[in-house]
Amino acid sequence: MARQPGSRATVRAIAAEAGVSIATVSRVMNGHASVAPDTREAVRRAAARLGAHAPARRGAADGAIYVRCPYVLSDYFGVIVSSIAETLELYGRRLVLSAGDAARDREVLGGLPQDPAIAGAVLIVPPEPERDLAALRAADFPFVVVDPRTPLPQDIASVSAANLTAARAVTAHLVQLGHRRIGVIGGPGDWLASRSRLAGHTSALADTGVLPAPELLRSIEPTADWGYTAACELLDLPERPTALVAFNDKAAVGALRAAYERRLRVPEDLSITGFDDIDLSRSTVPRLTTVRQPLEEMGRMAVSLLMRLLDRHTVDALHVELATQLVLRGSTGPAPDPGAR
Repeated sequence: MARQPGSRATVRAIAAEAGVSIATVSRVMNGHASVAPDTREAVRRAAARLGAHAPARRGAADGAIYVRCPYVLSDYFGVIVSSIAETLELYGRRLVLSAGDAARDREVLGGLPQDPAIAGAVLIVPPEPERDLAALRAADFPFVVVDPRTPLPQDIASVSAANLTAARAVTAHLVQLGHRRIGVIGGPGDWLASRSRLAGHTSALADTGVLPAPELLRSIEPTADWGYTAACELLDLPERPTALVAFNDKAAVGALRAAYERRLRVPEDLSITGFDDIDLSRSTVPRLTTVRQPLEEMGRMAVSLLMRLLDRHTVDALHVELATQLVLRGSTGPAPDPGAR
């Protein structure tokens, strides 16, 4: 059925009319050479029969960028989103933001390739399963993942911090101070960052011939309350750890509270480390030894990478890991004398 003159056909409508997939229509729209000439012509004829032009090529100067951050814009997420917004403004791109816990259950990825007003997307720690991200990529829709929650296929662009090497540096620092029994307050077990950091921790311990003890590992939601609960469990073990490595600064703050309640001095009796170097890490007593993630640079790099994808430039490195910095402060010190415990 023909549309009214001047209306805009959707990708789905053109695909149905031409008898091809949405991904094929997207490739025609974006000028990909991989589409057979007869298929390309069938798509164009389908758009003409619908009485409308096919949607404009994504990547046009006025195309908006969809930024999905289905979490509260706290210190960590807020810094990344602010950096993305500032960088998009430099490129003259409009931002469409979906943020907050309420956005987590919205199924939005499947509709992005069909929206002619959206040029591309930046997805921050996306909760969607790998198959949804792979489907978005198969639709030839340009997007970049910031801090992926799960391992990604090689053809999906991503930006993250070097989690494994960062965690290795934290534990190596504690090992140099004489710590061997180190408790780990890790993030959710199915997060890529959690697994990478645990691997870095294990690697640093292995250099000293120490195997990590299973009873010293807790996996939590990375909040202060959960960090407190996990630290209480670890510090109440018959043989408590001499140091705690927390998934982030918030969990480390919870660990500090647990230590205080048990009248353990930090760092004389117990060393505690965080991760992220948010403002909170500089507000505790003592201040936290932590890892500085380049959060602003992660946002800038994600936008830069997306712009290259939109312009169809060749990108040799789709998975970018940015270097971190170990920040030494007052919450870590030499392991206590076993005889004094």
